[in-house]
Amino acid sequence: MIQILNYDKIRCDKITRDEIFAQAEEQTNVADVVSEIIKTVREEGDSALFAYCEKFDKAVLDSLEVPQSEIDEAFAQMDETFIKVLSEAKENITQFHSRQVRSSFIINETDGVVTGQKVIPIEKVGLYVPGGTAAYPSSVLMNAIPAKIAGVKEIVMVTPPTGGSVNPAILAAAKIAGVDRIFRIGGAQAVAALAYGTESVPKVDKIVGPGNAYVAEAKRQVFGRVAIDMIAGPSEILVVADEKSNPKYVAADLLSQAEHDKNASAVLICTSQELAVAVQQEIEIQLSSLPREEIARASIESNGKIIVTGSITDAISVANEIAPEHLELCMDNPFDYLDKIKNAGSIFMGRFCPEALGDYFAGPNHTLPTSGTARFSSPLSVDDFVKKSQYTYYTDEAFSKIADKVAYFAEKEGLSAHARSATVRKSKR
Repeated sequence: MIQILNYDKIRCDKITRDEIFAQAEEQTNVADVVSEIIKTVREEGDSALFAYCEKFDKAVLDSLEVPQSEIDEAFAQMDETFIKVLSEAKENITQFHSRQVRSSFIINETDGVVTGQKVIPIEKVGLYVPGGTAAYPSSVLMNAIPAKIAGVKEIVMVTPPTGGSVNPAILAAAKIAGVDRIFRIGGAQAVAALAYGTESVPKVDKIVGPGNAYVAEAKRQVFGRVAIDMIAGPSEILVVADEKSNPKYVAADLLSQAEHDKNASAVLICTSQELAVAVQQEIEIQLSSLPREEIARASIESNGKIIVTGSITDAISVANEIAPEHLELCMDNPFDYLDKIKNAGSIFMGRFCPEALGDYFAGPNHTLPTSGTARFSSPLSVDDFVKKSQYTYYTDEAFSKIADKVAYFAEKEGLSAHARSATVRKSKR
């Protein structure tokens, strides 16, 4: 059963994430296992990938890449309603992310001086799509569409095979999102293949997408060789609710994240003891009907909390300290509090805006910072798929006016060669 905690104002000001969430068991061997997998893939290429597919996915494959015919067949077998929903979701995601596109700029306000910045799409991106206890076609849309908007030339998707095949819903989503190539490989070995390349899998410049602890560790280890989006932890939801909130809605929203993972966290902060008890009871009722009850119950019992505070202001103070991945404001006037939210991945406003709306359909991205990293990082966006180069141009006359200042600054840092590179141009006169 989910635990109910009471915190007065002073306590709220001092609360930390560590006091709320159970500490996950350390998997001390994950880093070593992943390191060995990466090393083997680098040395053995495709043969290592085939071997790991057989070992981890129980799939004996003839080829790693999914042929276009299989993608087309998967799309054709999808029911019309699913394709329509995927297409509508794509439209919403496209509309939202198109507003994020940045423009290059140029400054030439001083005679003989030009500075500027150019925005350049990343050439090739690898997209990891999980395929373990659940399949996520939504992740395909959320990762591939911003990349396409940014102008990425090639998107290479990897996803674990089940019985040698990729989930047809994932293939259909990939076709709609415009993924260029798909490979049936998963785990740390897929990340290694994207980072270093094999005979079949092309080397990419950046890897995005969520995965299990081994995928996350592999992304950590290849970072620097390639860019990554983030190291994603277990899913999180934090609901701030007033006394008028419907306990059925709140319980359902908390369980929507608890069913993801036994290590997921679901927290309610409310201003009513009566609501806290009602939600506690409703969670038990709804758990019994969930197909993923075992996973959701483990999450609720280890990381589920209900915190009763004296006011919404106190509740938001706690929420900012926790910095959740998903934050719901279940109240009549959520916009009154929006400016007070400092740390959250994605914010869901009002009583009729469940987190699941953001997972699938609304348009904002569902790839979000977890584990408190919303304190300093942001949701996946078009910015994640571009890089920037800056440039500078000075004429002879313009540079001669400031050469002494450049040399002076360089000498202050004790770098005489830097200074000479400025003065030598002036002395030629």
